[in-house]
Amino acid sequence: MARQQNSNQECKITSAAVQLINPNSEVARRGQALQINITAAIGLQDVLKTNLGPKGTIKMLVDGAGNIKITKDGKVLLSEMQIQNPTAAMIARAATAQDDVTGDGTTSVVLLVGELMKQAERYISEGLHPRIITEGFDLARKEALEFLDKFKIERAIDRELLINVARSSLRTKVHAALADSLTEAVVDAVLAIKRDNEPIDLHMVEIMKMQHKTATDSCLIRGLVLDHGARHPDMPKRVEDAYILTLNVSLEYEKSEINSGFFYSSAEQREKLVESERKFTDEKVKKIVELKKQVVGDSKKGFVVINQKGIDPLSLDILCKNGILALRRAKRRNMERLQLVCGGVAQNSVDDLTPDVLGHAGLIYEHTLGEEKYTFVDEVKDPKSVTILIKGPNAHTIAQINDAVRDGLRNVKNAIEDKCVVPGAGAFHVAISSHLNKYKDSVKGRAKMGVRAFADAMLVIPKVLATNGGFDPQDTIVALQEEYAEGHIVGVDLNTGETLDPVQEGIWDNYRVIRNMLHSCSVIASNFLLVDEMMRAGRSSLKNDNIQN
Repeated sequence: MARQQNSNQECKITSAAVQLINPNSEVARRGQALQINITAAIGLQDVLKTNLGPKGTIKMLVDGAGNIKITKDGKVLLSEMQIQNPTAAMIARAATAQDDVTGDGTTSVVLLVGELMKQAERYISEGLHPRIITEGFDLARKEALEFLDKFKIERAIDRELLINVARSSLRTKVHAALADSLTEAVVDAVLAIKRDNEPIDLHMVEIMKMQHKTATDSCLIRGLVLDHGARHPDMPKRVEDAYILTLNVSLEYEKSEINSGFFYSSAEQREKLVESERKFTDEKVKKIVELKKQVVGDSKKGFVVINQKGIDPLSLDILCKNGILALRRAKRRNMERLQLVCGGVAQNSVDDLTPDVLGHAGLIYEHTLGEEKYTFVDEVKDPKSVTILIKGPNAHTIAQINDAVRDGLRNVKNAIEDKCVVPGAGAFHVAISSHLNKYKDSVKGRAKMGVRAFADAMLVIPKVLATNGGFDPQDTIVALQEEYAEGHIVGVDLNTGETLDPVQEGIWDNYRVIRNMLHSCSVIASNFLLVDEMMRAGRSSLKNDNIQN
């Protein structure tokens, strides 16, 4: 009997789904399509809302191959989840676009879109047309953007402020102890590559991963980390105060491309032939050795050769005997960064080598990890490119840190370019909600209902923050609103559930993240509210229509 009921229910669901794509059916009318959009938005909101804030939980993603990824980053979740519902998929794409533009705010966009749809449903169920709601959303968005320009705080962008900005971002991605250890590395990395009157290029921050030690051992290297070492066992493993010669020259014997045969009648003739074949390569190595003697002399300074092409064993042996550390077959990407880190000019020929083409580093050393070798180029005076070395005991931890560092770098860059910050911990959302509730009295007509819905939806951020911290959301919101009415800038203290001053605590959000978030959530929600039918589009149906016509 139970099986029969289940089969009947499945038939009803299937028939409803078939009718959904039929534009002539009653089920495909505006009310049903709108309800599907609202349900999808709220469903996606329920999935992501537990991630928000420092106290948010994490998700475990398992793909078809059984690979596991643990994260609480909204962008990673939305990018890798398999979302079948078209409405939810569109929200996910729009939210990930927010991350591509600003580097943060993905989860907040999803929460706000879901809450805007939920608030709109209250008024639509009472007979208010969706067009009126969307008009109110447009008015509220414009007013919110104007209020944001007044609410932001313009301060001197110094290192202390940037550390607070980075900490506020990183603590929402990883646990507090790890976030605090990564904060200074992220800020110092951006400040190192920052140049006056030039845009900040975050590609100049190399992220290197090493499965070693613990996550809190991740650090900033003011230089470059190469993922290989010297190819000669007797070469020095540590060189201090070193000159660096970057080359793109082949230092190995290469066979002729023409097939030829040589006949000799004695061992002496064979020795002469081998010597003549090696002479061309040995001359190039000899010029490098002469340059080393010219710049180093009898001092204890080091000399390092990093070559993009090969170095054969005989050439390595000559370099080793002259105390030169040589690395071969370096990646092109590393060769480009090496000039930005150490200075100097990459050479495509060893002819006319002069000391002014050399770079300099205070310390170059080799680190062996299992069967892998890493070469650190460190203690550089003014590097234009740096490396963040991510360490962790397993692949899950390294991937999680990598996502967090990416967002932290973007947040620091945004704060420098915006030249202003916005109080965090939900302070702006409480303020804009109160402001819009006052603003709606000046709006004429039923559009004020849309403004009110927008104002109520803004409170979802502090509500979810309080809920994830284990506190009652209603009590928290009431306390925040009362404090704001008295003229205080207040946010949620996730440790006590009480109000706090985010300005004094150093909890900051990015101006451009909130600006894009306000714009995106209202536009996405308005588009979904105005959808009156859902139809399946395909080339086959269009062809059939053309044939019939």
